[in-house]
Amino acid sequence: MSNHRTLFGLVASAVLAMSGTGPAFAHAQLSHATPVAGGAVPTPPSEVTLNFSEKLEAAFSTVIVRDAVGKRVNKADAQVDKTDRTIMRVALDPLTPGVYIVEWRALTADTHKTEGAFIFRVGE
Repeated sequence: MSNHRTLFGLVASAVLAMSGTGPAFAHAQLSHATPVAGGAVPTPPSEVTLNFSEKLEAAFSTVIVRDAVGKRVNKADAQVDKTDRTIMRVALDPLTPGVYIVEWRALTADTHKTEGAFIFRVGE
């Protein structure tokens, strides 16, 4: 269990360092994610859904999900929702218990770039 906590701490530190805050990120904000950023789910989700505060440009917005060692675990189908351009989704491969990193990049309709990352955990 100690190794899992150490790994979780290292991953969390890396994600926080990558997700910077400040004026460059003042436009579209990630308002909600499923699974919840920093949260845990008891069973593996089939997709990650990101909700933003502004409409996104589909051609320049993407999301990648990686396991704790950096292996990509999402399908190559990340897309902005056609009926609600504030939502971006990506389907996941079958996940096992562990820590996962969600990295997203988005271009908003007003041409502002934004990016960030967060972790979620599957299982205990």
